[in-house]
Amino acid sequence: MYLRVGKCRELPKTLRWTSSSSSTNNIQDFRDIPGPKSLPVIGTLYKYLPLIGEYSFKKLHKVGAKKLARYGPLVREEMVPGVNILWVFHPDDIFEVFRAEGRSHPERRSHLALLKYRGDRPEVYNNGGLLPTNGTEWWRLRREFQKALSKPQSVLNYLEDTDAMIEEFVDLCATGDHEDVLPLLSRLFLELTSLVAFDVKMKSFSKEEMQRNSRSSRLIDAALTTNTAILKLDNGLRLWRFFDTPLYRKLCRAQAYMEEVALDMVSRKLESQDSAEAEKESLLEVYLKNPNLDRKDVVGMACDMLLAGIDTTTYSTAFALYHLARNPRAQDTLHEEAANLLKDENAPIDSTVLRRANFAKAVMKETFRLNPISVGVGRVLQKDAVLRKYRVPKGTVIVTQNQVACRLPEYFPDPDSFLPERWLREETKSRVAHPYLVLPFGHGPRSCIARRLAEQNMQVLLLRVCRKLRFSWRGGDLDSQSLLINKPDAPIKLEFSRR
Repeated sequence: MYLRVGKCRELPKTLRWTSSSSSTNNIQDFRDIPGPKSLPVIGTLYKYLPLIGEYSFKKLHKVGAKKLARYGPLVREEMVPGVNILWVFHPDDIFEVFRAEGRSHPERRSHLALLKYRGDRPEVYNNGGLLPTNGTEWWRLRREFQKALSKPQSVLNYLEDTDAMIEEFVDLCATGDHEDVLPLLSRLFLELTSLVAFDVKMKSFSKEEMQRNSRSSRLIDAALTTNTAILKLDNGLRLWRFFDTPLYRKLCRAQAYMEEVALDMVSRKLESQDSAEAEKESLLEVYLKNPNLDRKDVVGMACDMLLAGIDTTTYSTAFALYHLARNPRAQDTLHEEAANLLKDENAPIDSTVLRRANFAKAVMKETFRLNPISVGVGRVLQKDAVLRKYRVPKGTVIVTQNQVACRLPEYFPDPDSFLPERWLREETKSRVAHPYLVLPFGHGPRSCIARRLAEQNMQVLLLRVCRKLRFSWRGGDLDSQSLLINKPDAPIKLEFSRR
């Protein structure tokens, strides 16, 4: 049986954690927390300069490991002058951060340049959308948009079409040796995002759409450009607030194209609303019929889905295929599970198959442990909190370091090895992991709104690929590159053959 680590009461008494501040008697000042030295005007950005700096925005997990070794489990940094950041490594402290949220609306400091771009275009957007917006306006959007995504049946409605598209992808993979599967994965998840969001097939695998200047190619490039730019724009000197820097202009061009496609999709759907009712409505139709949302809200959500729906699942699936290719025994175990659940390899994958695919879920969980979607979870403290012996003031930017913590031997035996069985109850050597270690989709009300959909898509793909194909790795060691979300730092070189 698959183990879904969750609430504290599910943990054995020997593994339950206590508040990291519960035994603290002498509270110390936040400024006493160790960390790299900040300089006037440039903060600690000098440490991230190419060639001469000891840190790199491209390898935030490596930077985090260095900081943990040098300064300990809490690290204070003023990367941008006037903005206090606290890097948090220990799961007990991560728990304290989320406990401090209470029932308020969680806030974060992210996608700041995207917020400016949309704020400068009030004729198109009401706000910055779900990603950068905070406060009551964020909650208004979240409350309405999650209604159609939080119900399991709403996600299962797309299972049949999802399975059919993934079968097409598997047939493409079966052609043999691929120098890089990543572009094919990007096209697949663009198709799946467009199917659910707009009820539109992009035909991304067609000869025409494979061309560089096609709609699907440009959308994939726009998502990558945006996700590549945001981290540097958020954490640099932010000169884009005063004039259009070259990197900000790149982001604007990428967003303008996504916006163009989203506006077209919304307009087409509005024109066709009076036609006969479809068997199942796309998210776009559901949102356009919601009286608590207007056209500008829906356009922003359409852009957010294109931005978040392509790269996150693409990269996570790429890492899963990499680990399975490097670990033939795990791959064979997943094949056996898929063969038992799908006696006929062309049988449809339904909800019963997904529910019983325990090893596929364990593969996903282990992939998210080793290669999470991002380095951790960001929050802005809305009230004072105490972490260990330090009082952390309201307004501090917190970034949890789950990617680093999940590779520490004190939490996971043999932490660098890919061992999906550690997540299965029947594995006698397994132990219950701290529930605040593996958080690939975030936490609480601000967690990924499309989590169910992403997990369903990944699970179907893993079952289909391993049911029909055997695959091996043809590259070197693969690491992640930090682009706000974690991207493989080398091509996904796989060789496929039919079983």
